[in-house]
Amino acid sequence: MLVSGEETRNDDIDLASFLRTIYPGPLVRDEPFIINRHFEINSPKEPGRLQVLSIPERTKDEPGGQDTDGAPGPVVLTKDGQIKGVTVDKAHIFYGVSEDCLYLNIFVPLDVNFPSPLQSPLPVMVWIHGGDFIAGSASKPLYDGRFISNFTNTIVVGMEYRLGAFGFLVSGKDPHTSAAGNYGILDQQAAFLWVQRNIAVFGGDPSKVTIFGESAGAQSVSLHLMTPSSKPLFEQAVLQSLPFSIPLKTRHDALKLGRDFSKQTNCSMSDFVCLLSLSPQTVLAAQMKTTSKIVNPFRFLEVFETWGPHIDGELIKEQTITAFQKGHWQKEKPLLLGTTSEEGVIFVYGVFNKPVSAVEATVYITAIFKQHTLRVLHKYLPLFSVADRRDMLAQIVTDYVFLCPSRRSARAGIKMGSEVWMYVFDHVASDHRVWSGLTFCYQHACHGAELPFLFDSAPVANFTMLPQEKLLSNRMLCYWGAFAHTGDPSSRARQKTFCREQRLPVWPRYSDTSGWLVMNLTVRSHAQVGTRNHICDFWDQLGIY
Repeated sequence: MLVSGEETRNDDIDLASFLRTIYPGPLVRDEPFIINRHFEINSPKEPGRLQVLSIPERTKDEPGGQDTDGAPGPVVLTKDGQIKGVTVDKAHIFYGVSEDCLYLNIFVPLDVNFPSPLQSPLPVMVWIHGGDFIAGSASKPLYDGRFISNFTNTIVVGMEYRLGAFGFLVSGKDPHTSAAGNYGILDQQAAFLWVQRNIAVFGGDPSKVTIFGESAGAQSVSLHLMTPSSKPLFEQAVLQSLPFSIPLKTRHDALKLGRDFSKQTNCSMSDFVCLLSLSPQTVLAAQMKTTSKIVNPFRFLEVFETWGPHIDGELIKEQTITAFQKGHWQKEKPLLLGTTSEEGVIFVYGVFNKPVSAVEATVYITAIFKQHTLRVLHKYLPLFSVADRRDMLAQIVTDYVFLCPSRRSARAGIKMGSEVWMYVFDHVASDHRVWSGLTFCYQHACHGAELPFLFDSAPVANFTMLPQEKLLSNRMLCYWGAFAHTGDPSSRARQKTFCREQRLPVWPRYSDTSGWLVMNLTVRSHAQVGTRNHICDFWDQLGIY
């Protein structure tokens, strides 16, 4: 809640001016797009459906639901004004900081001394949520940062950024007269800059910022690792389930999507005034109709990410997988990089709600892999004997989109001197529980399954952790926290300062000297050789990512 303003000092960095030096043109509208706080396209209980959510209104029974004017809580003076937080169980929370639609939620450990925060500044962890760049919110209860902040003794910042057509519409190249796209990525960059300018008054250390994200959030993190203008804004990164092989759009494809969008709104592609005058509801309706179309039927993977960043030649200059293999990223920054063991389940079962025959599977595999189809079928068909080939397609998505390109990128970075720690989240629920939002996963460790463990938000996912699962959650928080403090998830000295258990399995750095060991995050976490190395060798040799 912004209480009062403060005149900006002359030596402060002006946010808008900074961003325009990176990407000229209108960064935000004079009247920003604002989504009604209760507006939804579909129920959040329906998996695979588009959801457009803003900061939720909180009831008096929820943290932050009180009138913060009268509630106990800290007050800090940022460079943009005075902000009041609320003190709840486990943390001080500052909800809804920033300007219209670009909100930040800031979680601060209870023992931070706000009158003298600079005496012992804490590391900062900035979370970027996933959702295919069309859905999700930093304010989803699944991402309640109190638990990470309290357990790891860090400042946790969650950010909103523009999604779908609001953040990624492209109608032309000139940013002064058309929608030039990639605004959602610039929103994230603006949040990083805000953290640099203001986090010290919350008790955070701006020189020790870790950015971390899952799925589209991990894609965002990877783009900032590739972007020179983001380099001074963070020190290290965590990439959770980065879909390396889903290509960023070319300008041509982004313009085609923009043209389809414009047709739905009755605006001309060249009529920027018309596009800017559209109501949020009109934009969302056009976005949904456009999203239902595959941009290119011979690039089938685009069905998983219709909207999102594109290669504009300025902010983003090449495909992520290309940049990481060629070393065109900030290789000096430590990375924590990993996937879940069955990433593809939620995607394949989300698209195909009926069994897929071998013939149908061959058609889809051909659409993706073209001349490599026979080799892919020869590799995978013998591994799956059931008539329904969805499990086979899910495994191909897991290996080709997530696991194997991550392994290849990590190994390429290590050859160039990077420090990387790799993991696979491999926990399988033993009692056949179904988690809300992961309906297709059943007992699989599929895409996003690690999030309730990392954020200790199992009740939100409609399950109660068993004691051994709580141990897994604690261990993950220990590793992520140690990484935020030291750049090494296995730092024993740092773990002992905030972890409840002292005997954590050692997580070796990923390298040929350690035997390419990865941390298997399950109820009996342990370092191991990658279980699918032979499959990843196949994909590496195929040379198609």
